[in-house]
Amino acid sequence: MKNRTKRQLAIKQAILSGRISSQDELLHIMKDQGFELTQATLSRDLKILKVAKVSDQALGYVYVIPEGLNTENQRENSRINFLADGFRDLQFSGNLAVMRTMPGYASSLAAVIDNSEPYEIIGTIAGDDTILIIMREGVTHSDLINSLILIMPKLEDKLG
Repeated sequence: MKNRTKRQLAIKQAILSGRISSQDELLHIMKDQGFELTQATLSRDLKILKVAKVSDQALGYVYVIPEGLNTENQRENSRINFLADGFRDLQFSGNLAVMRTMPGYASSLAAVIDNSEPYEIIGTIAGDDTILIIMREGVTHSDLINSLILIMPKLEDKLG
């Protein structure tokens, strides 16, 4: 489980940055980046990321990330990323994390996190400007950070 979120972020980046037409091609890209995974694992990751295939004149079909397909998803993604603007910092204590936000952002950020249902997070409790994040046992701090970046890509600049 340790590398799942990093792997999924790398898959998403590979799909967004290139025209990939097969799982075999994507599997080679991932292995070139140092990820050890099977075709079955890759297939599950593609399903979790809701990756789709669309027609491409040159390659037949290519993988795409759904939020790039329609404007409603793009608006939702922009709204979620806008919420990342309210992020201030993240601190850890054991399997708890405290995310501080600008006033008024915490409940919306917590709702986005909870609705994403990441494996790493059992749940959140939000106030006005603070979110308590309860992590599953065995989840590392970097796993949580990667999971949050997967939910809100704009956080990468603030957490990295």
